[in-house]
Formats: sequence, structure tokens, C-alpha cells
Amino acid sequence: MQPDESQYLKRKCRTGDIDVHPTEKALVVHYEVEASILGEAGNARHEEKKECQKIIRLRSLNASTDVSALARKVVEECKIIHPSKLAEVEHLLLYLQNRKKPSSKSFVVSCCMSLVEKKEKKPSKPRELLPFEGMEIDEEANINKTDDYIELLYESMPEKIRGSTLILHLARNPDNLEELLHNKTLLGALTRVLREDWKHSVELATTIIYVFFCFSSFSQFHGLITHYKIGLLCMNIIEHELKKYDLWQDELEKKSKDPENQSLQKEYEKTLKKYQSFLVKQEQLLRVAFYLLLNLSEDTRTELKMRNKNIVHLLVKSLERENQELLVLVVSFLKKLSIFLENKNDMAEMDTVEKLARLVPCEQEDLMNVTLRLLLNLSFDTGLRTKMVHVGLLPKLTALLGNSSNHIAMRILYHISVDDKSKSMFAYTDCIPQLMQMVFEHGEEKIDTELISFCINLAANETNAQIICEGNGLKMLMKRALKLKEPLMMKMIRNISQHDGPLKQLFIEYVGDLAAQIKQEGGEEFVIECLGTMANLTIPDLDWELLLKEYNLVPYLKDHLKPDLTFNLCVSGSAEDDLILEVVIMIGTVSMDDSCAVMLAKSGIIPALIELLNAQQEDDEFVCQIIYVFYQMVFHQATRDVIIKDTQAPAYLIDLMHDKNVEIRQVCDNTLDIIAEYDEEWGKKIQSEKFRWHNSQWLEMVESRQMEDTEPYMYGDDPDALEQPDLFYSTDGMMAPEPGLSPDFYSQSYSQNGDFNLPLH
Repeated sequence: MQPDESQYLKRKCRTGDIDVHPTEKALVVHYEVEASILGEAGNARHEEKKECQKIIRLRSLNASTDVSALARKVVEECKIIHPSKLAEVEHLLLYLQNRKKPSSKSFVVSCCMSLVEKKEKKPSKPRELLPFEGMEIDEEANINKTDDYIELLYESMPEKIRGSTLILHLARNPDNLEELLHNKTLLGALTRVLREDWKHSVELATTIIYVFFCFSSFSQFHGLITHYKIGLLCMNIIEHELKKYDLWQDELEKKSKDPENQSLQKEYEKTLKKYQSFLVKQEQLLRVAFYLLLNLSEDTRTELKMRNKNIVHLLVKSLERENQELLVLVVSFLKKLSIFLENKNDMAEMDTVEKLARLVPCEQEDLMNVTLRLLLNLSFDTGLRTKMVHVGLLPKLTALLGNSSNHIAMRILYHISVDDKSKSMFAYTDCIPQLMQMVFEHGEEKIDTELISFCINLAANETNAQIICEGNGLKMLMKRALKLKEPLMMKMIRNISQHDGPLKQLFIEYVGDLAAQIKQEGGEEFVIECLGTMANLTIPDLDWELLLKEYNLVPYLKDHLKPDLTFNLCVSGSAEDDLILEVVIMIGTVSMDDSCAVMLAKSGIIPALIELLNAQQEDDEFVCQIIYVFYQMVFHQATRDVIIKDTQAPAYLIDLMHDKNVEIRQVCDNTLDIIAEYDEEWGKKIQSEKFRWHNSQWLEMVESRQMEDTEPYMYGDDPDALEQPDLFYSTDGMMAPEPGLSPDFYSQSYSQNGDFNLPLH
């Protein structure tokens, strides 16, 4: 309000209760302010009341303070306290003087615990800073002395370290962060000192970074740290310290080359002690700086900026250290970064897997766990999986299968087993016996998906399959699979059955059991695997005719070449197609036997296969398997006559002769060659089609070359160039034409297919 209008404003203050501050040495005075706007006649036109409080900080209050004198001074200087309140003020001051100090350590720990509970899925907070020289303080940090601490930041290096340490003690109490946040002078001074003096003192840099780390523990303060560019400064500090570490290592290596030189040896020991002292301080600095960056990386945009500043390089370089607390932090940071492709590629270039290999196994559980999780993230890359095998991680991970962290190790091993080149390496470890023991220990309980999937991959390798079948391995697997009807277990057995040699001979005694399972009602996935296992048994000693008759499988195979309504109601389309495909493969295997091929041909399976070929002509797998059935059947006289004379199979094969799929073309060519050999009429048709296709391809090639010719004239852009006489050959020296040679000579010298025929004499 303007001065000439002040007569119309009236204010009143009413003192309320006086309390002590809950944590600080201060009085809290509650009072009420009543403001009235008076009119010209003196009447109140508007009134407003507001409750306020004033905090009186008592910096000088200690055990030897004269409470009575201090109480009188407070009442005199604070106008809102009525003199009648003197006795009450003195009583409150006496209470503050005798109040016990709360345990700052327990208070900070409780705050940190609550912070960790709020921030799930984050690493635990770093432990207390190690007491460096100059960091010990002989007084308790007080929020009321913040200005004094700021002044220390402008003094010499010891005073700067002392001031920053006192501020750190304040910042470690989360209740003080809000007040420190609004002290722009304090934050600016800390930033300036860190930027100017971090190279001069590791202790000072560590302490100031730790102050900002306390702010980084809360997401709402990340903007403050970004504003002062502390993250960028931390990365510069880390990079400088890592270079300094390399220089230390080189210096120590030079001084340790001549151990017989006594003077040089003493100098080396002296340098080593100094190096070890510096190393402890440096690793503490790295740990706090990396942790601050880890907190800031919650924002993916900030994380991208770190990546552009080569944070992955700094982290991987730090994997060479021995400090386990630092390693836990570094590996955790790398694990967080590894979910992005660009970061994963950077790690691959930095040989991260080689450096992680030395940490497996590890006595510290936290480091072991986070290292395995990082390796799991990296194992999704084919090249990095191969590196894991080359650096010897396979036996190390196999040894961890019996530990508490075996599920992570098993996932990594499962990823490695996906690569065919790496499958054979498992045979040189004790991995397979351990897995078989785990499988049999489940009894009749359901086997873990990770475990059985791992076994399925390993069974695809012949050497591994032989180890699996050692002793009674196959017998126990078949017994469990047939009893519990487990599709995944049968898939593992199916992979074993695909290997030629003695392994297939082991399945002869189980063929009847597999055939019986096919006709029983049960899960379609299990039936599919049983069919696939039988289809793999291309064994000459196996009597397929007896098997088909005993279990009446021919009607089953024919009926399942096309879906019926009842089957379609109980399975999905993909499962239905899988079953039909396995039936086709089974027919192809059985057709190798002459008598079985006749049985199948008489049952009318060939027309059903042609119908299926029409329906599934877009599916290369179906087409290839059906053509393979025809290929097997044309070897036998009875079925060959049926295919050639009674069906249109050769016509379909001719259409597929030029399919885009190489395997389909190959099977078609082989089948048509056999048909052409035994049937002259079809042989001419096949030869004519091949010739027509060859000519069409030739014409397309010629036309494409003409289209690619960019010059309109062969001799340049000048249409008159051909008129130049020097471009034509002269007739001088040429032989005269024979008088008896007619144009018919050329037509007689070439056959219809374009081949040159020499005249016979």
C-alpha cells in the first residue's frame, strides 16, 4: 500500500504457543496476524487473518550457556513474544540444553533404508566413505552454520576439504536436502570448487561428488544436478583417473624389471606403498562418481548422452580393478546399459566378455549374481556367445549348475547351446551327466522348461546324444516320456533318433511302443513327436510292413492327410498342420520299403497326397516332403506304374521343376529323371519342358542386356559414324565363295536344339 494510504491499514499480532524444534536447537513461535482495511470513517471494510510461525535458531546454546540470560535476550529481540512469556521461554531453553542428541548414524541408516524400499530394483547405497586424511571433523555439522561452511570453500585446500565434509554430513540427512536445494550460493560454490580443484585433491573431489550423490538418490533432484553439469564433470574426472591409473601401472612395471638392484628395489617398494594408498582413494572416488551417474541414467535421454560420451568404455576399463564393491557397481551399470543394442555393440568391441570371465566364479555372492545377469544379457548376441566359449566360460558355468544361481547359469548355457558349432563343446564337460541327473531327480514332477529345453538342444548333436544314451539313459527317458506323455521329453528323444549309426539301432525295441502311442487318444503334441521319432528311423533291419499291419497304421496315415471336423475342433490350425506334415514324413520313410509302398498305393494315399499338394502349394516344407514321397515310390515298379499311369503327379512335378526353392528343384529333377527313364512319353514331355525353360531363360537374359545398354548407338551418339568408310572391312584378300555352296547347307548343319552337327563321311 502507498504511504498516503497507510492510515487505512491496521495490523495486529497475537502470540500463540511456543514449542521446541523437533531436531534442531531452535524455538518455534506460533502467532496470528490480523490485517484490517479501514474506511474514511474508521470502520473496518475488510479483515483477514493468517497463522504464521517463526523459527528462532539458537546457535550459541550449549551445556555451559546461561539459560536465563539467553531467554531475556530472545524475548527482547523477538518483538512477537510478550515479556510475560519469559518464564516459558527459559523453561524451553533448559529443555533444549538437556535434550540428548539423536544418533545421526542410526537416523541416516533408517532414512537410507526407507529410500531403498522406495527405489526398488536399484543397487544398495554405497557404504560410508573411508576416512581420508583431512576428512575427520571434530564438530557436528549444523544446518544453521551453512554460511560458515560456504566461507571455508574459499580458503586453502584443508579448509575446503573441511567445509565440504561438513556439508556432506548435512546432505546425508534427507531432511536437509530441501533446504540445501534452495541455497543457490552453496550449490554454486560446491560446483565451482569441484570444477577448479578436482585435480588437486582426490579427497575434495570425492567429498563434493558425494554431496551431489545424495541429491541424485531422489529423482526430483536430478534436474538440479543436470543444471550444474555434474554428470559431465564426473565423466571427465573418471576418464582422467583411469589414465592416471595406467601411468601408475607403467611406472611400477618399469621399476620392477630389475629385482637384483637394491636401490631400485627400495624405490619400487616405496612407490608401491604410495600407489596402494592412492589406489584406495581413487577407487572410492570412482565408486561415488559411477554411482551418481547410475542414478542419473534413470532418464534414457541422459543415458544416451552418457553413451555418446563413451561411458561404456570407462566402465569396461574399470573391470580390471580388484575392489569388489567397485566391481559390483560397474557390472550393475553395464547390465543396465546392455539392454540397448548400441551399448551391447560397444561392449563387444571392448572385449567385455574376456574381462568378465575372470569374475566367474566369485566368492562374493552379489558380484557373482550381477556378473551372470550381465553375461545373460550379452548371450543373446551370437558373436558374444562364441567368445564365451573361446574364453573358457563353458566349464565354469557348468560348475555352477549345482549352486543357488544355477538358473541364470543354465539360461546362459541354453543360449550357447543354440549354436551348432558350440553344441559339440558340451561333450568335453560334465554338463550332460549333471543335466541327466537333474532330469531323473524330478521323478514324476513336471520338469523345468529351461532344463528340458537345454537338453533338447544338446540332443541335436550326435556326440552329446551318445553321452545321453550311455548306460540306461535312453531307456529311462523313454520310460518317463511314455508314462507321463511329456511332449518336450519326446522332442528330446526325437532329436536323438535323427542321428545315423548305432543310435538309431537303439530305437528298434521301442518302435512298437511308439506306434501304440500314435493311435491312443492323448495330446496332439505328444503324438506329433512320436510320429517324428518313428519317421527318423530309416533302419534297413526294421520290418515296416509288419509294423503297419500289426498296428493298422495305413488307415490312420491316410485319414490324417486331410483334417476332419472333429480334429479341427480340438487343435489349432498350426498344430493340425504339424501333425499332417509328420504324417507325410512318416509315409516317405515307410515308402522306402517295397511292400509298404504297394500297401500305401493300393490304399489310395497317392491321390490324397496330390490333393494335399494343391492345398499346401505355398508351404515349401509340405511341397518338398510330398515330392520326396513320390521320389521314394517311383523306385518301386508297382507304385511307379500307379504314379505315372493313374495320377497326374508327373504333371505337378513338371510345374515344380523350376521352383524358387533349391531343395524342391533338386528332388523334382531326381524324380523326373527316374520317370523319364521308365516312360518314353513322359520323357519327351520332360525334355521338351526343360528345353523350353532353357530358351526362355536365354531370351530373358538377352532382353535384359539390351535394356541395360544405355548408349543408343554402338559407336557413340553420332548416327553418321557408320558412314565412315574406314569402319568397314575391305574384300581384298578374301576367298571367293564356293560355287556349289547353297544356303541349305547351314540349315542342314544345325539340329533343332541348336547343336552343331558335323557331316559324316
